[in-house]
Amino acid sequence: MQDRTEKSVAAWKRNKVARALRNAGLETHIEETLTVPASDRRRVKFAFQRTKKGSLLGFYSPRSHTIIPVPDCKIAHPAILAAIPELSGLLRAGAPRKRALAVTVTLSDAGLDVFVADGKEPDLVLQETLGLAAQNMDLARLVWNGEPVAQARPPAHHFGNARVVPPPGAFLQASAAGEAILLETVKRATTGAKTVIDLFAGCGAFSLPLAENADITAVEGNAEMTAALDAGRRRAGGLHTVTAITRDLFRRPMNVQELNRFDAVVFDPPRAGAKVQVREIARSDVPVLAGISCMPDSFARDAAILAAGGYSLECVTPVDQFRWSDHVELSGIFRKT
Repeated sequence: MQDRTEKSVAAWKRNKVARALRNAGLETHIEETLTVPASDRRRVKFAFQRTKKGSLLGFYSPRSHTIIPVPDCKIAHPAILAAIPELSGLLRAGAPRKRALAVTVTLSDAGLDVFVADGKEPDLVLQETLGLAAQNMDLARLVWNGEPVAQARPPAHHFGNARVVPPPGAFLQASAAGEAILLETVKRATTGAKTVIDLFAGCGAFSLPLAENADITAVEGNAEMTAALDAGRRRAGGLHTVTAITRDLFRRPMNVQELNRFDAVVFDPPRAGAKVQVREIARSDVPVLAGISCMPDSFARDAAILAAGGYSLECVTPVDQFRWSDHVELSGIFRKT
């Protein structure tokens, strides 16, 4: 899509959201697409493969296992691109010959946080090699096959006034600008609420900023992410009460009685949506909801369930933080009618 203008891509993504809602029988006000700046992507997933002539670090070509190097990628943050040559050397030291590595590079407040999967199991020699390479690159953290190899500094992120160190490979919004746009919608929906429940809360990107003005219950299925959120809460000052709960919302959704204790609900599920949880929300009396999604079709399906339960979809904001791709993020505000 790099051959198209930003305006035309924004219109196309807005229409994609509108089409998903129409297919679900919904009509609402859809705001203009908000597009994040280029070179703002702070979390990038690379593939790395050793070859007979050297190595390849890049992205998989669509519907294939062919790795395409992109040394001048237009979406990744410059700090990530600048690290590619040295990162390739580090990866080559621990890459097997017959399979590719999955490499997630995240730019934290403290520098690059690198998470590598499918590498060789490190013996003492490889551990020393990787640790020295991480030191030379001044990485904040290097995690190899799920085990920390080196950490110079905690790879922290600020969510409002709170400083959070996510567990290795944890989900974060792809860009700081995209996260800020989505947070603004969530704040707009929850203005005046004294008690808010944040479902699929992750490491607290929404929960902790909202806690500056309301009591928050943050519910997340991953125990390590819940612990990171809670640790960030304990280090922060000036927050209202934050209760962090580990709970699988697909198997054990918050029920109507639990939800009715809150003035507002925020939900940001994975791509598949939150059908089981949304059915409980639809039966509740919570006055206002803020929904976030990276999949218009699953969002529209869940929105239709909420509409059948008496919620009106007040507005939707498309967010293009996956520039030059067919992906679109969105946020929506629902009110009980």
